Amino acid sequence: MTRFLRHLFLSLSLFLIATPYIALAVDDPSEMLPDPRDEARAEAIGAQLRCLVCQNESIEDSSAGLARDLRKVVREHVAKGETNDQIMHWMVVRYGNFIRLSPPLTLATALLWGMPALALLIGLLCAFIMFRRRSVTAPLPLDPDEQKRLDELSRGKGQTDA
Repeated sequence: MTRFLRHLFLSLSLFLIATPYIALAVDDPSEMLPDPRDEARAEAIGAQLRCLVCQNESIEDSSAGLARDLRKVVREHVAKGETNDQIMHWMVVRYGNFIRLSPPLTLATALLWGMPALALLIGLLCAFIMFRRRSVTAPLPLDPDEQKRLDELSRGKGQTDA
């Protein structure tokens, strides 16, 4: 138990020591633009771009080195006076639509999102066709000997004592 408490104390103290440095990596004042409007624009653009390392965070929320570099690139483009669309186009050309947290609706993304429903519909259609074919097939007619035996059984003559 003492060993467990020692490990827990060590883990918590490392977490508390490292937390301020992680926060400084995200909000580095040297990254910020001098004009507050340009900085707000850069943050809005960065919030739409995916961190290629973390993949579930925007570059504004990530503390990864690549995210820091991408934030710097966005701010350089904003400082040059480029529009939001020009900056997004520049990023998409270099990194593909994956860099966007909300990619545009294209045929590829529609297929990606619609494929499970399409597969389910195809499976249901195949099952419906298979079951329908089974019910459509009629039983074969009985030959005369089989018909005679059936008649005897239905009248009760074919019963034997076992």
